[in-house]
Amino acid sequence: MTAPVPTLAEFPLKTHEKLRYADTDRQGHVNNAVFATMLETGRVELLLASDQPLCEPGCGFVIASLQVDFRGEILWPGRVEIGTRVAATGRSSVTLEQALFQGERCVATARSVIVHVNEASRRSHPLGPDALRRLAALGPTGPAPR
Repeated sequence: MTAPVPTLAEFPLKTHEKLRYADTDRQGHVNNAVFATMLETGRVELLLASDQPLCEPGCGFVIASLQVDFRGEILWPGRVEIGTRVAATGRSSVTLEQALFQGERCVATARSVIVHVNEASRRSHPLGPDALRRLAALGPTGPAPR
């Protein structure tokens, strides 16, 4: 059974990337490694926003898991829209669901687990109450990407 394809409207956090010719490979489409870079842009805008960072003092975020499902190719020139939402939060981790869109077409879906760590000990560190509240507000507004 195939999961429904998400739409950009289902993601509360949206950003974009302009495609560069350098992103393409010999086949003329955007290289698969660039998909991960675009997903990173969406994660960073959520986790490290300079005006309201989610980290506790002396802490940072590390990616523990990244699963990408490629649904279609991306072609240069153009831009890619990036949708991000929170699927779950734990004591010190957050699971994110993301999707990439070129035009109206969903070209990739992804799920990642990000861990909040103490920079000195390099061990997981509990998310603060403000971060948990803000993350909860970014939960899904539609079906989960698969």
